[in-house]
Amino acid sequence: MTEQITDIGSRKYLIDDPKILNMMVDGFFGNIPHANTLGIEFVSIERSKSCLKIPYKKELAGNPSTGTIHGGVIISIMDSVGGMAVFAALPAIEAIATLDLRVDYMKPAAIGKAVYASAECYKLTNTIAFVRGVAYQDDENDPVATCTAAFMRASSHAVATTEGFK
Repeated sequence: MTEQITDIGSRKYLIDDPKILNMMVDGFFGNIPHANTLGIEFVSIERSKSCLKIPYKKELAGNPSTGTIHGGVIISIMDSVGGMAVFAALPAIEAIATLDLRVDYMKPAAIGKAVYASAECYKLTNTIAFVRGVAYQDDENDPVATCTAAFMRASSHAVATTEGFK
């Protein structure tokens, strides 16, 4: 049986390394083509937490007659911010993969406004990271959507570098 990492407060964090933190801030999404296409932007990161945004673009509308952002765009930013929160909770860089992502839509995003997404990795074991998050526009307490997710740790033998996984 493997031991679970339960004391997140007294351990090492990947993002405590200034080089890794700068990579996350400056270029994490530069290597992910769909994140570039959607226009996902970095907002903030701290231990076990992250925040991203997608500026409004009419090309992201699910219904051209209303201009409302497509639900798939919301799923994409929730998955991305959840993954970033996991990286912000890890003690060392490793590959991860989304195992499960549940998104509950609360209301349509207002037309013409950016959508923000924040997430927290609230439980980290040796094999799974658990995340909860929220997508919102003006107020995190008035969400567009919420999510819960599980990410598999060490999901491949790929080696992480500042240019991405190889």
